[in-house]
Amino acid sequence: MYLPSHFAETRIEVLHELMRQHPLASLVTLGTQGLNANHLPFEVGAAPAPYGTLRGHVARANPVWRDYSRDTDALVIFHGPQVYISPSWYDTKKQTGEVVPTYNYAVVHAYGRLQIVEDRNWLRGLVTRLTERFEKASTVPWQVSDAPQPFIEKQLEAIVGIEIVISKLFGKWKASQNRPAADRAGVVEALGTTAEADSLAMARMIKERSSS
Repeated sequence: MYLPSHFAETRIEVLHELMRQHPLASLVTLGTQGLNANHLPFEVGAAPAPYGTLRGHVARANPVWRDYSRDTDALVIFHGPQVYISPSWYDTKKQTGEVVPTYNYAVVHAYGRLQIVEDRNWLRGLVTRLTERFEKASTVPWQVSDAPQPFIEKQLEAIVGIEIVISKLFGKWKASQNRPAADRAGVVEALGTTAEADSLAMARMIKERSSS
């Protein structure tokens, strides 16, 4: 990933927070047919220091857990807010007209060796934690225990766990840091006129980085 220093985010707690807020990530592995990408939600654990551990699961029918390089790190990409930035929002447009469009976004790249887990208790614990997390906003949260036990056992047989101890962690917060203060203010104002979650989140990111 191309990462100019003014876009770099290195604080582990900030990176982990984006990963937890946007858990559906792209798992990129190297297999016998070349690069392979799968998309699945991950649980982020803080240990071991400094970068933590990712845990998820795939269908047993998915060949990724058999066909991957044991000698090459996997890459997991987490995508945060992403918004188009119009040059018409820049004060510089009024001054010189020398402006072009761009995209603002926040992403985290996590690297580490893929480890396969088939332990039934490990899998049950993972799917229970993921379910509880994603169901907590529901007025009537579904629980794993709501389904018949034989059915759950059959479902657990059909999945395989993935664990990645993170060896490298990079964050890129492209939030108009390379623009003058007046341009950043114009972008924040424009993004604030919409109800779109990504636009509002990006406006907050720009303001946070403008004041730091």
